[in-house]
Amino acid sequence: MPWPFNHFRNPVVPPRSTIETIYGMIVTQAREPLFYRDLGVPDTVNGRFDLLLMHLWLVLRRLKAVEGGAKLSQALFDHFCTDMDDNLREMGVGDLTVPKRMQAFGEAFYGRTAAYDLALTDSEEALAQSFCKNILNGQTIDKARELAAYARVAMTALAGADLAALTGGAWRFPAPQTAGTTA
Repeated sequence: MPWPFNHFRNPVVPPRSTIETIYGMIVTQAREPLFYRDLGVPDTVNGRFDLLLMHLWLVLRRLKAVEGGAKLSQALFDHFCTDMDDNLREMGVGDLTVPKRMQAFGEAFYGRTAAYDLALTDSEEALAQSFCKNILNGQTIDKARELAAYARVAMTALAGADLAALTGGAWRFPAPQTAGTTA
């Protein structure tokens, strides 16, 4: 018989090493030079942030659909927030300004993920339009279409990862040039 007060325990949090592995994969993929060189993502702080958000969205979206994914998603998002906070402080942003910048990051994350989720319910072109607006600063819709094709390939790859691979960080993002061959 289960102990009746188990629900008072702290929730089981995924191991820190798992969170760091998955987050590291997201950051590494967002730094892939092909996105900036070939797919038109601006090689700026904002461009890198937007690409990081896109990859984080892809992973969190997939984790929502798996057993135990909610806890892992939350831990991953918390790690993202800690990383952004640490980066701001390393860049010399003052203690009084950090919370305002973190709020802006949160608004950017929720705004973009809502736009991307909505675009997925519409059409292939809607996702490209959303990427064009949010990642490519309204420029080069053709590059946005390639980026959307890449995102769809990444979604397929994530959907094909089994539970153990997904929650253990034992999967890989597709190479960005793959998008051009599937579009």
